[in-house]
Amino acid sequence: MDQVEPQLEKETRRRRAQRMFARRRIPVRLMVPNFFTLLGLCAGLTSIRMGIEGKYEIALYLIVFAAFLDGIDGRIARLLKASSRFGAELDSLADFVNFGVAPAFLLFNWGLSSTRSFGWICVMMFALGSALRLARFNAALDEDRPRWQSNYFTGVPTPAAAIAVMLPVYLEASGLVDIRGNPLLVKLMLVYILAIALLMVSNLPTFSGKLIGERLPREYVLPAIFAAIGLVSLLVTYPFETLAGATFVYLASFVWSARRYYGKLAQDNATAKASQSVAAANPPPVTPNIAGTPGESLH
Repeated sequence: MDQVEPQLEKETRRRRAQRMFARRRIPVRLMVPNFFTLLGLCAGLTSIRMGIEGKYEIALYLIVFAAFLDGIDGRIARLLKASSRFGAELDSLADFVNFGVAPAFLLFNWGLSSTRSFGWICVMMFALGSALRLARFNAALDEDRPRWQSNYFTGVPTPAAAIAVMLPVYLEASGLVDIRGNPLLVKLMLVYILAIALLMVSNLPTFSGKLIGERLPREYVLPAIFAAIGLVSLLVTYPFETLAGATFVYLASFVWSARRYYGKLAQDNATAKASQSVAAANPPPVTPNIAGTPGESLH
């Protein structure tokens, strides 16, 4: 018995070591989307550092760069068929840092430090709104919805909200208005930040364009390439003016997207009611019970 117990202990230790250090081969394609996500996270963290050091333009560029990476990592994952639960969770954590925390630090250090606690509360509400928005998005991933609803977000997505909330920075950097030198404009800036935070957690349907990215009509290919090149050229040449204009266009699109969404929803509801009315007016024929009732003989 004394000789058996050391052998059992040795065998148990060996099996535990095998499970702990077991080698699993993971395809390289599964790592590519996570690489872009981590690169965007590095950009967001560096943006926080640049904002603390007073290098606001670099901090802003890094947030925009992180938003660009966030827009392509999901498409790369679907293209390579490398989507995973781990990648989705990592993407959500990166989005909270890049588009919730980093813009909050940038706005506070840039123009709200004079407002002290009230300014910090406003940017903190924006960060909390991004966290709630991401949590609701993850919880809704398993919900079954009609395909056309995949073309809409519920509320403003965090990357778009991060780009939109920095509109005061664009306007002042482009020389159009002096926001930090005007106390009234600083107060309006606080209201604007809170409004964007509320839009993130609202039920407002906003256009996502996911279905457009899947298939593009052939006649629109060349105009789309031309428009993309023109947008990139404007962004490089006139970055702040382009970002400000894009923000105004995006905010104005809320009315159009809401009208389209609720119009399509009303159409689906009317179609469903019409189908129910037709089914009620034309019930299926009753099949006679040839075998008779239970306990009744056919003879």
